[in-house]
Amino acid sequence: MILDAALEFVQSHGWSKQALAKGAEAVNYPSVSHGLFPRGGIELVHHFYKQCNLKLIDYLKQETAEVEKVANPSEFARKAIEFRLHLLEPYLKYWPQALGLMALPPNAPHSLANVLTLVDDICYYAGDRSVDFNWYTRRIGLACIYKTTELYMLQDASVGFEKTWKFLERRMEEASMVHEFLVKSEDATHHLQNAVGSAFTTSINSDCLSLVIQS
Repeated sequence: MILDAALEFVQSHGWSKQALAKGAEAVNYPSVSHGLFPRGGIELVHHFYKQCNLKLIDYLKQETAEVEKVANPSEFARKAIEFRLHLLEPYLKYWPQALGLMALPPNAPHSLANVLTLVDDICYYAGDRSVDFNWYTRRIGLACIYKTTELYMLQDASVGFEKTWKFLERRMEEASMVHEFLVKSEDATHHLQNAVGSAFTTSINSDCLSLVIQS
């Protein structure tokens, strides 16, 4: 309840204890109730991330409700990523702050788990039921594409984020090359896993993208 209410104050107070305090007041709790969330703003970030992931699942279920098999998994995944990124729009101004909080060492494992849950859901509804090495390579590759597109979006001033969606299209077109590259090289998988972990900082914008393009 408090976390949901606090999201209304992110645009004025960022991902902070102040937003949590305002959220508490909005649902008739004392402002000191933000103490229920001792880790501060990161708890609000994780709450928002999980809410967005739940909305993504609803979207994925709707898209697959009347089909036995997704005809074009790559296009399905592209549309799913675009849908998920659109959910960031109301909070885009303060999203760099959220990325910074998620990048902190105590928060990074939970943050990475949220991203991997996101891409696992997309892969599952796209029809990926593999239990072999491909399971990992597809999800790691898609996570890297998601994070680089997310970072590109933060810098995009084009109308309707047109450049971001074109960027995403290019990354998805190159995804088959990523998969082939990873299958042939275990060392490449290790480097890409590191890249996904680093993607919570802006430096990954060039590093991870380089891996996607060069693969």
